[in-house]
Order: sequence, then structure tokens, then C-alpha cells
Amino acid sequence: MPQDEPRHVRTVRIATYNVHRCRGMDARTLPQRVAAVIAGLDADVVALQEVVGASQRRAGQAAELGAALGMGWVMAPTRHLRGALFGNVVLTRFPVRQHVQYDLSWKTCEPRGAQRVDVAFDDAHVLHVYNVHLGTSLGERRVQAAKVADLVHDNRTHGASVVLGDFNEWARGLATDILSSRLESLDLTKHLPKKRSYPGFFPLLHLDHIYYKGRVEVMNVELVRTRQALMASDHLPLVADLRLTY
Repeated sequence: MPQDEPRHVRTVRIATYNVHRCRGMDARTLPQRVAAVIAGLDADVVALQEVVGASQRRAGQAAELGAALGMGWVMAPTRHLRGALFGNVVLTRFPVRQHVQYDLSWKTCEPRGAQRVDVAFDDAHVLHVYNVHLGTSLGERRVQAAKVADLVHDNRTHGASVVLGDFNEWARGLATDILSSRLESLDLTKHLPKKRSYPGFFPLLHLDHIYYKGRVEVMNVELVRTRQALMASDHLPLVADLRLTY
């Protein structure tokens, strides 16, 4: 067998979902409703943003969602919200080989972060999942996008990488240009008639994106618009089926 010929093929279903503190468009905070939406995705790996974590009084939404779904989870908090941790979470059906948190905060803007979760399919094959939530100002997104691209191209990581999350890019801008120039961008127009994911009940904007590096083939993409998903958060879940070769 030639040395550069792929010897292993793996399919994985991934999703990104800003759950908005599990607060829906009806102003009700219902983690179980969000859990039902995620269960309907049938995804192997789910990147969540705006999750309320543990406090002195409660285990938090990350633990509640993980328990309801029977999935493992790791959290990368960026700040505190009313005494509780607050930030990004990755849910996964696969074992987590490594978890790293990166600070993307810029100047005096709201603290932001990214997390890298290495999910292990077996002893030899890993997918690097980068869950990001960029800032709302143009200047910080430009700096954050460049830093994320540098992280993905770190020579100390090998194999396929996927970058997904809420990029807060209201229209194509510098962050999109930077990431698209250094990573492969999942072009939703090739897969979906509508690509807008925010706000949930009446989506007008495309804030949620997926990028990737390595031997990754996009097989299918879904923007979930069930009645429950339209109400559960101010974002809609974005789901993609990927084929990875090693």
C-alpha cells in the first residue's frame, strides 16, 4: 500500500449550537427543552456556546445536558454569570483524549475563549474540535480569527481539525476572510436553501460557521428548523456529517 494512501475512514456527525443560557424565545429557561433539541440532532460531537456552568448552589446546565443526553462533556468557562461559570461546552459520545482552553479576550471587551477537545475514535485516530465564540466588535474578531487560525495550524497537533461555533460575523468581514484564507470553509450555499441561523424564531443572520483542516469531506449539512428548535434558543443548531480519512 502506498504510504500516502488513506488507511482508515471514519464518519462523524458534528453540530454547533449557541444555547443562549437555555433561555428560549418565549423567555423561559428550560435546559430539558434544549436537551430535547440536541437529542434530535443525533450528533456525535456538539459544540455549545453560552452555557451556564456550576455554581455553589447548582451543578449547572452543562452537567444537566450531559446527564439528560448520556454524553460526556467538558467546559471552558470565560467568565462568571451571577455566581456561576459561563462559557463554551463540548458534548461528545467519544472519549476525550485532551482538553485545552485558550483565552481570546481583547482589550476591555467581554472575555472570550476557545476550547480544543481532542475526541478519540480509537487508540490511533483523533479529531481536534475547536469550539469558539468570537466577540461582537470588528477589531476583536480580526485578532481572534487570526489567533484561532494559528492554533489550528500549530505543528504540535496532527490529523483532522474542525473549527465551529458562533463567530458573531453579521456579514462577511475580516474574520471570515482570515479564516477562509487559512482553513477550508463549509459553504452552506452548496448544501442549504437557507443559511441564516439567528435569531432563532425568525432567522435573519448567518452567525454560526464551520471550518476544517485535513482530510475532511463534507457529506451533508442541516440547519435544524423544527418547532422546538425555533423556540428553544435565539440560535438554530447547525449540523454536518463529515467523512475523515487517515
